[in-house]
Amino acid sequence: MKIQLQGQSLRLRIGEDELAQLLAGEAVANETRAPGVVLGHFVRAVQGEAPTFAVGPDGWHIGLPDGALRDYVDRLPCRDALELALGQGDETLAVSFEVDVRDSVRHRGPPQRRREPKAG
Repeated sequence: MKIQLQGQSLRLRIGEDELAQLLAGEAVANETRAPGVVLGHFVRAVQGEAPTFAVGPDGWHIGLPDGALRDYVDRLPCRDALELALGQGDETLAVSFEVDVRDSVRHRGPPQRRREPKAG
């Protein structure tokens, strides 16, 4: 999992193998260790319509709503992200969750193009 954090924006990008873990009910983890410190980011699918966020001694735990996640997966491969918001007001954290489009194309094939009816 790749993590990009800037201000009130968090971007999470995973590959197809990690996506399979999420869809199987497992958490996807990223841990960074320094002397005496562990910072972790854990993502999992959760029931309900709202994303979840909790901070534990091992790091951040982010829950992606299962229905929204599966709707997003149905569109893969795509360059879009699943966009979620955690919190309200000045403390809102915008979360962009993506599956690496190059990895998706390798696993799923190129996106299907919609055919437009010919004008005539």
